[in-house]
Amino acid sequence: MKRLAGIEFRRPWWIVGVAAVVFVLGFAVGGPLTGNLSSGGFQDPASEFVAAQERLEEATGITPDPAVIALVEPGVPIASAEGRAAVDRTAATLAEDGDVGLVVGPFTGGGEALISADGQSAYVVANFRPISDDAASDAATRIQEAFAGQDDVRLGGAAVIGEQTTSIIGEDLARAELIALPILFLLSLWIFRGLVAALLPVLMGALVIFATFLSLGLINETITVSVFSLNLAIGLSLGLAIDYSLLILSRYREEIAQRGATFEALLRTMQTAGRSVFFSAVTVAAALAGLMIFPQNFLFSMGLAGVLVAALAGIAALVVLPAVLALLGTRINALAPRAWQRKSAAADELVEAGFWYRLSRSVMRRPGLIAGVTALALIIVALPAFRIAFNSVDASTLPTSASGRQVADVLEVDFPQDRSAPVIVAVAAPPSDEAAVTAYAAEIGELPGVAAVVGPELVGPDTWRIDALPSGAPLDDETKDIVVSIRDIDGPDALVAGVSAAFVDQQESLADRLPWAIAIVAAVTIVALFLMTGSVLLPLKAVLMNLLTLGATLGLMVLIFQDGRLTGPLNYDPNGALDLTQPILLGALAFGLSTDYAVFLLSRIKEARDSGLSNDEAVAVGLQRTGRIVTAAALLFAVAIGAFAISDIKLIKELGVGTAIAVLIVATVIRAFLVPSLMKLLGDWN
Repeated sequence: MKRLAGIEFRRPWWIVGVAAVVFVLGFAVGGPLTGNLSSGGFQDPASEFVAAQERLEEATGITPDPAVIALVEPGVPIASAEGRAAVDRTAATLAEDGDVGLVVGPFTGGGEALISADGQSAYVVANFRPISDDAASDAATRIQEAFAGQDDVRLGGAAVIGEQTTSIIGEDLARAELIALPILFLLSLWIFRGLVAALLPVLMGALVIFATFLSLGLINETITVSVFSLNLAIGLSLGLAIDYSLLILSRYREEIAQRGATFEALLRTMQTAGRSVFFSAVTVAAALAGLMIFPQNFLFSMGLAGVLVAALAGIAALVVLPAVLALLGTRINALAPRAWQRKSAAADELVEAGFWYRLSRSVMRRPGLIAGVTALALIIVALPAFRIAFNSVDASTLPTSASGRQVADVLEVDFPQDRSAPVIVAVAAPPSDEAAVTAYAAEIGELPGVAAVVGPELVGPDTWRIDALPSGAPLDDETKDIVVSIRDIDGPDALVAGVSAAFVDQQESLADRLPWAIAIVAAVTIVALFLMTGSVLLPLKAVLMNLLTLGATLGLMVLIFQDGRLTGPLNYDPNGALDLTQPILLGALAFGLSTDYAVFLLSRIKEARDSGLSNDEAVAVGLQRTGRIVTAAALLFAVAIGAFAISDIKLIKELGVGTAIAVLIVATVIRAFLVPSLMKLLGDWN
């Protein structure tokens, strides 16, 4: 820290210049590059679902699942000449795209199952050739453009859902920035009571955002990165950059008030607040790196974005911001009304009269009672998490205004036998085994929940396809049981694919890797806090409090999203479940951010203890010294990440609300009651 502070104090313009270049490159190059990110990546490449898809693709030259579903509503009966002509035009338009390998309609192989119960609508299915996720997105865009202006056709299917999701996320990003940045600036102005100081955290946040965009865009040129990582990147960039800037800025203002705008003031800031930022960035990066052990590209990308953001936010706070402070010196307090400055100084000086000092002293008078009641309250709030239900990213993720969602809803309600999401079985057997394959298909047809069986159909030299049509929705428990039951049948060499199989395999894959992710996150948290504090018990206490925070957060998420509460204020359509990846994402974020605030608080308590204060006094002084800053940091972070509560994508909405809940629990209940009460009970064992 001493060497780093020396470079920043001697060559600030060089550092600021490099930061400006990175900002410009991130804006001019990084922004456009992120438009190439993928909307796929939810499956384990080693899963049976993927193997089944590959077997059928090799045999047929087309993807087994429908890529585009065109719902035709001509306003006349489908059986009429005009209705049939509308269906034929739709099929011909789909077939014109070069990436479409197969088109099936009610009059071209699909039969009456593709016509609605009232006979007024029908759907045409297009399967792509084996192409990349990016190519599929491009094809979906072209097909939507080809049907633009045709009011009698609505488009859905996996490719259209993916493209619409990517498009909506881009709109959400711009909207979230427009909402969050002005609010963040006004809150910073209220916190720092000065225009110059208030601008710096927001500028650091913008720098980290565009540096992350540039990094993700360049990485995507080599490996596929999920577009969903952009939302996490923006929210986390703003949150961490502003948190770290608050810590550095507030400490620097304290130091220059005592020492003037000298090298010693900058050095002292780096050795105290800078050290806290370093440990925080390491723990947040490590917690989110736990996501990178999952084989799903979606989670890997989230982890990658989190690691990049934590590292870049740390660099911005430890390198760029101190260089700016070295240039500004006492001008950091410029453009601040004197009454505001006096009020801020008075608040910092009167430690024993401060709110957080008095609160912690009150808590430490009855530590056992308060710790027990607080822990019990968090456990009670966490209880709904035991009945958590899951779904996956599908049409229900989209808002009802999106055609992909509308088509899925119509197929579920108006078509007596929805063939758009069958349980697909790929059987490897020669044509001479037709009798055995037919008997196998008949056995599948007798399983509970199977409404009908289509096939077997010989689709390659040694490959058969069987479609089991479920009586329920693709992600119903009964439909998922069909997948498991088919795999349990003794018979030919068969692999199961389809939407339901994809979900079952995703669930199993996540469960297999979850213990390792938890072990990594917990171990890194314990080691980092031990290295920072020298304490054995405090890191273990932090992990316990992180678990309580995560449990309470998931409990509230179940009460809100799974049970369908706050649908008006949050503007979403409940589907009785959370996304399957939410506990993992929220777990990594909750652990990282909880440890982040623990670092801020414990570093100041340790500093007070090392100065000779008693355990109780050090806790009270540390809480008071960090009270305003941690409160402000948590509030700003909740705004930055909570802005995604306005997202039209339910997965992103859940992530934004859940992270904001976790941060606010840490900054209020954990910090105000559990930290002082437990540290009082532990005494010198701390």
